[in-house]
Amino acid sequence: MTVVVNIIVSVAVIILLQLLGMIIFNLITPFKDMEELKKGNVAVGLALGGKFMSTAIILGVAAYTNSSIWFMMLWFAIGYVCLLAAYFIFDLVTPGFKISDQLIKGNTAVGMMLFAVYVGFAFAISSLII
Repeated sequence: MTVVVNIIVSVAVIILLQLLGMIIFNLITPFKDMEELKKGNVAVGLALGGKFMSTAIILGVAAYTNSSIWFMMLWFAIGYVCLLAAYFIFDLVTPGFKISDQLIKGNTAVGMMLFAVYVGFAFAISSLII
């Protein structure tokens, strides 16, 4: 019975952390992700998908490598802060344009690149989680 309770609590915490991660990502972008998706903005859809995938990768590794929910949450927080830093660093190393402006314009190439940056950083960051 204890195992079932632990799994249920773990799944609930993972869902809450995933939602929290997506809310924070939505707050740092200067546009409304869902509004852009309703307009059919593929670039924003790619970037949003990358955010979701990368958050899930970090969460999955944090859950897999830690038997304590508290340590899982701590490692997720550390990994998530690194993921946010990756977004800002990527924005800094593209001095010719602002990423958010390109996403709003529907620049699919930027959306795809940002998707890959998020997922790539998530894999790299998750390798550091113990």
